[in-house]
Amino acid sequence: MEQPPEQEGMLPSPSNGKGPPQLPEEAVGGEEKPPGSQEIPAPDASCAPHLPPIEHLQEDAEEKRCVEDGGSPPGPPMPSPSAGALGLPSEPPLVQTPSREAEEEFYCVKWICWKGERTPVIMQSENGPCPLLAIMNILLLQWKVKLPPQKEVVTAEELMAHLGDCILATQPREPSEGLQLNFQQNISDSMMVLPKLSTGLDVNVRFTGVSDFEYTPECIVFDLLNVPLYHGWLVDPQSPEVVQAVGKLSYNQLVEKIITCKQASDCSLVSEGLVAEQFLESTASQLTYHGLCELSGAVREGELSVFFRNNHFSTMIKHKGHLYLLVTDQGFLQEEKVVWESLHTVDGDSCFCDTDFHLSHAPGKEGAAAAPPEQQLQQRQVDQDYLIALSLQQQQGQEPSTLSDLELAQQLQQEEYQQQQQHRHHPQQQPQAPVQVPGAAAWGGGASPPPPPPAPPPGPGG
Repeated sequence: MEQPPEQEGMLPSPSNGKGPPQLPEEAVGGEEKPPGSQEIPAPDASCAPHLPPIEHLQEDAEEKRCVEDGGSPPGPPMPSPSAGALGLPSEPPLVQTPSREAEEEFYCVKWICWKGERTPVIMQSENGPCPLLAIMNILLLQWKVKLPPQKEVVTAEELMAHLGDCILATQPREPSEGLQLNFQQNISDSMMVLPKLSTGLDVNVRFTGVSDFEYTPECIVFDLLNVPLYHGWLVDPQSPEVVQAVGKLSYNQLVEKIITCKQASDCSLVSEGLVAEQFLESTASQLTYHGLCELSGAVREGELSVFFRNNHFSTMIKHKGHLYLLVTDQGFLQEEKVVWESLHTVDGDSCFCDTDFHLSHAPGKEGAAAAPPEQQLQQRQVDQDYLIALSLQQQQGQEPSTLSDLELAQQLQQEEYQQQQQHRHHPQQQPQAPVQVPGAAAWGGGASPPPPPPAPPPGPGG
């Protein structure tokens, strides 16, 4: 990973690294505080890093300019030190309510049959610590961490203990003094980072490569455990204006550039800033088609890694040339056939698969059991054609890293669905044989599929 001279926090504002001030929580149970004491603000329970919106970064930039001009920064004043900080006697303030602590401390365990062995997967509740769970699920799928066979609930402390053991196990076997000193320093750094895994990691993507991140201290955990970290937020090299506007900047640096260019008197700089801003707005889903193609080529077959998108960390694997994300939403805890989710589009259109990567159905589609037998047969035919289309690439000996066959599979599935709908509305007509090979519309010369709807802006996730 690239290591620039500075290290930034959880995607802070580029100007001063400060986020908006947080209001202190009210005292629980109506306890009175001594005069002069104030409540300590509760830590953010968000499980993932938060990409700050441009508006907040603009406010920080204006604040920085006011300070440089000799004025006072705008906004509400910072809270005064608490009584405890001044040495005055006071009771320790309550930072979290017991209900929140209990909610954040326990996580459900889902047992799957992974490569013939019963393997646990940690599920994620709302606002769960997705960086910690993404890494731990990789260690569980690699059988580097094992849980008791009847384990149904695991605590955050247990996960941290297992993670610490795995980090200590990376000690080099060579007695070289230099290696041992370097390992001790890495262990010290990683132990300082471990608590952040349950709240969020400091990451700042670069738009030049799927493994390009601005180096932060949190990256040491991925390095020590040999866990790759990827993203798919890349600039399309076929858009020279965007390439010039974005360059090799990170997300924070690009936002700074946009703010500066908007206030410039040079028309070319203003135009370049608008191009960069349009890029961020049009790729708010933090995944581009070029990034998806590069991701498919960069990830090795069978490699388990962590994928960062939409401020969320997911466990990712590449199976037979296709990318899949581990389904950890607690709503799928009892869905044995929903283990993986395909990653082949940027608009969120995906398919659920079981532990062997066979096409499955979302729970909402399980109602097909109550559907007429004819409809069930039609749905099975559609699914079969979908799987056939996915395997065409390998049967023809082509490289599995392109996106065209995945689009072909979706095109074929849509055509089959339209045909089945026509048969249902006109039962007197003789049914036609299912299409086995798509026509010109799938391979070119026909109408292209409609563009995906605009993606929502980035925000905090879990």
